[in-house]
Amino acid sequence: MVRLPEFAMPRAASLRAAGAAALLVGLTWLACGERAFAQQAGPGPSGIYTCIDEKGNRRTSDRVIPECSDREQRVLNRDGSLKQVIPPTLTPEERAAREAAAQRAADQRTAYNDGVRRDRNLLFRYRTEAAHNKAREAALESVRVAMLASEQRIHELQAEAKPLHDEAEFYRGRKLPARLKQRIDANRTSVAAQRDLIQTQEAEVVRINRIFDAELEHLRKLWNGAAPGTIGPISMAAVPAKTP
Repeated sequence: MVRLPEFAMPRAASLRAAGAAALLVGLTWLACGERAFAQQAGPGPSGIYTCIDEKGNRRTSDRVIPECSDREQRVLNRDGSLKQVIPPTLTPEERAAREAAAQRAADQRTAYNDGVRRDRNLLFRYRTEAAHNKAREAALESVRVAMLASEQRIHELQAEAKPLHDEAEFYRGRKLPARLKQRIDANRTSVAAQRDLIQTQEAEVVRINRIFDAELEHLRKLWNGAAPGTIGPISMAAVPAKTP
């Protein structure tokens, strides 16, 4: 072993220190370079995508595999463990069918909620059949009053027509005076209008009775314990029309 002179030992120590410092600087620059490269390269894949395509071949990628869009894809962690399962991508037809089914379900929920509100309102308004009958009579009363008024008007017009027809007898076989003819025609038109009005009012009586009959049938089910919203809408299809 060669022994350095004492005067050379400090210099050798300084050289070793300088070398160590240079090595440290080099390692630092290398680490910085690796970090910079990693930042430029961007983040790595979030998982390993794998599937069996329609031909039975296993496919693997670092992103979603287009060839397996019609089937589920498994996403694995780097250690091979399962991270998640991606369901098949729906075709436009399948997506439309799913949306239609969702809309039907939403419509059914809306109809049910509307039925619950309707039935509860009915039960609140009509606690007994007597209360419902009273409401029916009140609805019919105004129509009946209007019918009586029309009938009374027809009697008045018939009374007004008698002297006109008596006067027309004087002109039998001859042309009626224009003024007399106009009055007779106006009277006949008014009578026809009142008769038409009575027919309309009679139809309204039938309509009101059918509504109340259907409502009463619905209410009887509720009064007997049916839960609101569970017996469907009020239907007049099974209620026969009755003459007034």
